[in-house]
Amino acid sequence: MEILEENPHIKRIKCPSSLYLRISKKYLDVLSKLGVEVEPVVKSGRPKKYGELEVKLIQKMLNDGSNPSEISEKLNLPIKTVYYLKETPLRRGRKPKYTPETEEKVKRLYDEGLRVKKISEKLGIPLRTVYSIIKK
Repeated sequence: MEILEENPHIKRIKCPSSLYLRISKKYLDVLSKLGVEVEPVVKSGRPKKYGELEVKLIQKMLNDGSNPSEISEKLNLPIKTVYYLKETPLRRGRKPKYTPETEEKVKRLYDEGLRVKKISEKLGIPLRTVYSIIKK
């Protein structure tokens, strides 16, 4: 009411949704009769620090063959931000040494009954790695 007394020309009041939910129905009805509309603001959360420009730039650099650490240095962004803003499914860490086809071959040979040591010798893969692939 103090706001209305100081500013009689007000037609709309915006407030956070958390506050709007706590306003009594009686107050909303009275304000409505006075011609003042009270509406909750639906925007919530922290504003974004980086926009579409950064996302597109990071994606272009990834498509051109740059890795996330290079992009981080060139754009002066934290590496976690680069991973967060990327659009392609990138995984951190080392790339797998063996292709999915090789892994499938190991599993198939194991399912056919070939012993792990023979699979290791036949494909030139360390014994421990064969066990790791089978366990996946």
